[in-house]
Amino acid sequence: MSEEQDRMRGRLPSPSSFVPRAPSTPTKPPLCPSRRFLSTTSSSAIRTPSPHFCPLPGTQLPPSSTMTKRFRSTGVYPSPSPELGERTEAFNSKVLQAEERMISRELKTKSEGGGRFIRIVEVSARDGLQNLPGPAVPTELKRELVERLLKAGLRNIEVGSFVRGDWVPQMADTPQLLPLLPPLTGQSLPLPSPPSTRPQTPEESGLGPSSLKHIIDSTLIPSSAGQVHFPVLVPNMKGLENLIKLQEQHSANGGGRLTDEVAVFVSATEAFSQANNHAPLAKILSSLPPVIDKARSLGYRVRGYVSCVITCPYSGSTPPEDVVDVALRLLQMGCYEISLGDTTGEGDPETWGRVWTECEKRGMDMSRVACHDTFSLALSSLLSLLPHNLTSIDSSLAGLGGCPYSPGATGNVPTEDVVYALHKLGYETGIDLDKLVECGNWLSGKLNRRNESRVGRAIWARRQAREVQEKGQGREGLKGGGSGSGEETEDGM
Repeated sequence: MSEEQDRMRGRLPSPSSFVPRAPSTPTKPPLCPSRRFLSTTSSSAIRTPSPHFCPLPGTQLPPSSTMTKRFRSTGVYPSPSPELGERTEAFNSKVLQAEERMISRELKTKSEGGGRFIRIVEVSARDGLQNLPGPAVPTELKRELVERLLKAGLRNIEVGSFVRGDWVPQMADTPQLLPLLPPLTGQSLPLPSPPSTRPQTPEESGLGPSSLKHIIDSTLIPSSAGQVHFPVLVPNMKGLENLIKLQEQHSANGGGRLTDEVAVFVSATEAFSQANNHAPLAKILSSLPPVIDKARSLGYRVRGYVSCVITCPYSGSTPPEDVVDVALRLLQMGCYEISLGDTTGEGDPETWGRVWTECEKRGMDMSRVACHDTFSLALSSLLSLLPHNLTSIDSSLAGLGGCPYSPGATGNVPTEDVVYALHKLGYETGIDLDKLVECGNWLSGKLNRRNESRVGRAIWARRQAREVQEKGQGREGLKGGGSGSGEETEDGM
């Protein structure tokens, strides 16, 4: 076959393709009506290239946004440590009082100290289990889960819901579970002692003490950090009355207080309110004041949940103004704090920034955020809010969770991932990461489900590898054989 025939069939390039050409301006791809975001490296607006997500109206971040300017000018998350300047001497004296702690026995890592305390609310026993299919999770397993979480340092643990059992079968045993829990409601427990040993000491590894240690400033951990709370969800007056009746029966038998905290919830959108609460949004809001007033009169503190703060599975993008309207109503009713829930898990740092900015503009002191981890941006979204005074985070062991009325909400942000990231950045939680990882792997095994925490899987794998190596070294030692270094690094986490 001739060369010309090969060229015509596309087997050889055309001679003109080898001729140098003057540089030309690259052709821009056609713009489609998709969501617009601001680039963190350029002041120009870009459009998302993915064709897989439905465009959501009203999701353009205003160019004048305070958060946009901060992210563009810094490029990194600001340090959690106090600013020095005139406070250098005070800061240095604090560091001298600090204790040292390893982030994990299985990691050689380094972090700066001096960070704020971030409270973790563990939701695996309620939100994590409520959406599981199949047979009900045994009540005894839930009891053991709560006890293991307490040993890991969690002190705020959601334990159940007083809802109709035919609507949420996994929560039907909440009245049986509460009396089985340790009678610690309102009491203060000491936080776990920091990890103090490792197979090889820092000196033996040749990396120096600071390569393994996480500096803890105990003066930054509030006295209330050890106080135990077992919140339960009460959707309406009937749910609260069922809790009150259970408490009366328990007290008549000589028992103490089962819980000192209840939670009410409401959607930021009308469509989700109809699906989740089976009632219009206005009716739900008007029904809550008597519930909150009665709970507070009996000594319960009340938290408020607002769901669908980023998007709604039925109506699309949620205007931040609507979110703040509902949150303000709950605060005015007497809720001591608000949990903002990204129910669909579609939030990202920029959309969360829009909600947070609206909260600040309306004068709200928001201290709580809950993220479902459907699209794996929950952790980055939470970290982006830390410089803006985020103080509490809702998370779930092993990433368990999801909402029965939000199709595709596949999980919560894993507590292990949150705690690891916070400790790595120098923040404090009062939680022992190794015990937490052990708890997550235990629960995943009991439920026969994949552990969705990447940190949990990685640390657990390294622990197993170390134990296998130690057993091998022990056998070699009996034979007079050699030994291995057994060093792990944080690369590839």
